[in-house]
Amino acid sequence: MEAKADIGIVLMNLGSPDSTSVPDVKRYLNEFLMDGRVIDYPYLFRKILVGWIIVPNRAPKSAEAYQSIWWPEGSPLIELTKQLQTALKQRIDVPVEIAMRYGNPTPTAAYDNLLKANPHIKEVILLPLYPHYAMSSYETAVEYAKYWHVKNKYDFKLSIIDPYYKDPAYIDALAESMRPYLESDYDYLLFSYHGVPERHIRKGDITKKHCMQVQNCCNVVSVAHTRCYKHQVTVTSELVAKKLNIPTGKWGISFQSRLGREEWIKPYTAEQFERLPKQGVKKLLVACPAFVSDCLETLEEIAVEGKHQFMESGGEAFTMIPCVNVHPQWVDTVAQFCRERM
Repeated sequence: MEAKADIGIVLMNLGSPDSTSVPDVKRYLNEFLMDGRVIDYPYLFRKILVGWIIVPNRAPKSAEAYQSIWWPEGSPLIELTKQLQTALKQRIDVPVEIAMRYGNPTPTAAYDNLLKANPHIKEVILLPLYPHYAMSSYETAVEYAKYWHVKNKYDFKLSIIDPYYKDPAYIDALAESMRPYLESDYDYLLFSYHGVPERHIRKGDITKKHCMQVQNCCNVVSVAHTRCYKHQVTVTSELVAKKLNIPTGKWGISFQSRLGREEWIKPYTAEQFERLPKQGVKKLLVACPAFVSDCLETLEEIAVEGKHQFMESGGEAFTMIPCVNVHPQWVDTVAQFCRERM
């Protein structure tokens, strides 16, 4: 264990409703979908769309989905983040708190708890639990944490850990967490990432002339890749496949959790679940590396709905590989990231 005076750490994840009740789910969905980096329409239109159409229709169904995966202790995502916090404390002797982009605990609560543990903290290291840069995930979490740091006029410095989608330690940890599942007989491994609208990819292109404009843009070197989600998930998948010696043709990438009717990045995971059995893939493994903690999008959307869709389409075996969660090598990697910033 390594100690460092006057340092604190915040692990920041997506968030979860406080309970599976419809009012709590409504409150959570409203906060989430009203985020201008998630649905980046003008405020008034977004308010009408979210408050009058999406949330009233979606909340009861989402509440049922949360009920199906909820743990006795509470939200799986929250509990797994707490477990990561506990494991990290055993490796680094500094205060560690957790915060969520939506819901509780808030960044302010995390900052205040760090100051209670050590009123003399001079620097807080923020680790967004998002390996890849996306406007609707990594960016919004960082900006939210920065906003409350400035608004509350904290004296400590806030240091941000960059996306780590190709960091060797992260790739090793992800690969090792997946390796036992590849020892079984399988036909294909599908990396299913949370989707984003194509418009977000173009909007995030700092060159304004590369992403989705240059042929094979994800594989053509460009500074745009520093903020290109599609490029970064492609790199993660390629590195993990290479680390695990998965031959070309036995793995692929798709994107889940589409919302609305506009074009999102493709291929869509749901369509792959229907297509793959028709192409001879009967035994499927699915990994979801956009998430480091299992949550509604993995435990319900993939492990329940996705499995049903695949099996109904002619599949014979379906296995969702858990996220890195609190895999020991992942905890070691988080500790390494924090030490490097110290």
